[in-house]
Amino acid sequence: MRVLLASASPRRAHLLEAAGIAFDTRATDVDETPLPGERPHDYVRRLALEKARTATADLEYVVIGADTTVVVDGRILGKPADAIDATEMLRQLSGRTHEVLTGIAVKQGGLEFVDVASTRVQFLPLTEEEIAWYVASGEPEGKAGAYAIQGLASRFVDAIEGSYSNVVGLPVSLVYQLLRQAGWTPGLPGARPSDDC
Repeated sequence: MRVLLASASPRRAHLLEAAGIAFDTRATDVDETPLPGERPHDYVRRLALEKARTATADLEYVVIGADTTVVVDGRILGKPADAIDATEMLRQLSGRTHEVLTGIAVKQGGLEFVDVASTRVQFLPLTEEEIAWYVASGEPEGKAGAYAIQGLASRFVDAIEGSYSNVVGLPVSLVYQLLRQAGWTPGLPGARPSDDC
């Protein structure tokens, strides 16, 4: 049974590769707009499942769909639309604790397993100059909550409670558990992902 990651994210691919899970990738295109009144946990679960379902109907694959968002004061902070949006998101995170949620859906044929990982992240207080510098770096682009914990923003993170890989974009231990529930078994030690990763 082959694993298919329904994502074009190089960060997610790197995390799976580091865990020794061989996989193929296939990007999906789903509307990530929250539904009216949709709660953050429900939002990431829904999108992860949509991505897994959209990727393929090929029974040869066990498919992983994932969606990550940042939540502060119950509000979903997705990917910033532009530099102004990124600046406002970082102001909201400054000096506060926020939650990072990743919905994971693993699908094999008619079987679907879905769960959500949650990590709490504490940011240092940020000055306007620090925020402007970080936004100008370009790193917030395409990142939920307008930051990448594995990059330049690591200097702003005071503490985390929960899975670090979840904040990067893929809670590896949860993915592994759901893959096993779907009937997937690990390959040989040292197995490498396919060339299209």
